[in-house]
Amino acid sequence: MTTHKTRMLIIGSGPAGYSAAIYGARAGMEPIVVQGLQPGGQLTITTDVENYPGFEDVIQGPWLMEQMQKQAEHVGTRMMWDTIVDVDLEGGSPFRAIGDSGDEYVGDVLVIATGAQAKWLGVPGEAELGGKGVSACATCDGFFYRGKKVAVIGGGNTAVEEALYLTNHSDDVTLIHRRDELRSEKILQDRLFASEKITPMWNKTVESFEAGENGALGHLVLIDTQTGERSTLEVDGAFVAIGHAPATELFKGKLPMDDGGYLLVEPGTPKTSIPGVFACGDVMDHTYRQAVTAAGTGCMAALDAERFLATLEFAEREMEAAE
Repeated sequence: MTTHKTRMLIIGSGPAGYSAAIYGARAGMEPIVVQGLQPGGQLTITTDVENYPGFEDVIQGPWLMEQMQKQAEHVGTRMMWDTIVDVDLEGGSPFRAIGDSGDEYVGDVLVIATGAQAKWLGVPGEAELGGKGVSACATCDGFFYRGKKVAVIGGGNTAVEEALYLTNHSDDVTLIHRRDELRSEKILQDRLFASEKITPMWNKTVESFEAGENGALGHLVLIDTQTGERSTLEVDGAFVAIGHAPATELFKGKLPMDDGGYLLVEPGTPKTSIPGVFACGDVMDHTYRQAVTAAGTGCMAALDAERFLATLEFAEREMEAAE
């Protein structure tokens, strides 16, 4: 077993983790990023990215993450190909984490950037047509379906919000729900039912996503939950909106979470309930979930971490002087 020590330990990569690393490295904290099972996060499985600032043309998600990683390394970040399986947050700084490799990671501050994953239906064609008509983020990909026919699958707040957002690009939005009433907030339901661009389709589940002649999504195969009858719905794009699952299993019983499993932070900051432990990106954000907002909170985490360490070091000097 090898012990790796750093002033800033970052668990997880992606826009939040890499941004925290860039700012932390520039502040001289020599951060270590333990990248986890999916280095680069969700953007590594996202093809076209058109809404990240600074690029005139459409860019590829994996390329963007590769550039962020290179920038973080260039300014002094160490990337570790490992997955954290246990953390010790008791007793305050320094914080300890154990990797799947058996190595120990010790950081004076800890930045949690483990992200979240969209929940999927797990039906045929869903994975194969990902990026070819099937998506889990209307805000990310809705722009590509301007003037086309789209569907949203789900019945909660996420689904209704996605459907409403898509009306900015499409005049033909179908909301598919397995029940005969929505689970979303009433104000959202009122907005949805008032829209002439959205058609609810009740008591239906998606059996499969089927490709068209061009290899992209062509239609959905639906099953009526009451009669069992099959039907098809031709669409150009389908958005699965049944929620997200934050990667917080590692921190259960160690940090406060909301009912959805997202880490709780001090409002407007990335500070958790434990001084010196910060959370950024989708692991604490169930509202926006965008690459640019994740990067922003990563920056905030690094800046707050730097201030925390400065305060800690000042207190230590004061104590030494008093002795």
